[in-house]
Amino acid sequence: MNHTRVYQENIRDLINRPGEMRERERTLEVPDQLGEALARIPAGEQLDLAVRLESVHEGILVSATARTTMHAECGRCLTQFTEPFEVDFQELFAYTPSEADEYEVHGDHVDLEPPLRDAVVLALPFQPVCRPDCPGLDPESGELREAGAAAVSSVDVDPRWAMLANFVADPDRGEGEQPAPDSK
Repeated sequence: MNHTRVYQENIRDLINRPGEMRERERTLEVPDQLGEALARIPAGEQLDLAVRLESVHEGILVSATARTTMHAECGRCLTQFTEPFEVDFQELFAYTPSEADEYEVHGDHVDLEPPLRDAVVLALPFQPVCRPDCPGLDPESGELREAGAAAVSSVDVDPRWAMLANFVADPDRGEGEQPAPDSK
């Protein structure tokens, strides 16, 4: 497979024709892994790409949506998991690039790989979790905690803050009130 051509879009019919627009959808295999660390889109994963190509005076405006599957390792419990992943991006590919323009038209095509890679890598979670309530690993044993065990805290409370444990919020007033002291 020629990796350099996978992300290219032919724009021959749009060059220097402001106001013209084309929409295309295609499915491709990701040739090289996108992302590193705990979350990534591995090479060989299927990627659905919906692209809108618009001719403007300065070049070709590309608006795209990429849908695929993210492969990740939970940042709390280290479990491997996958989940759907979607990212949108919009970039101008200039006919005559200046230093301000990052991307340019190459002959009769635009290469979507650089902006797609940038968008995917920035959208991947830095600390993915397999589920929002993942209890993680026990710091002492390294074993997976039970779901209820994460809520139980064995942390000693500083006696100077102990009275705050009795502080109860009153939803009607939006404030907290302290319960009456025990009568002894």
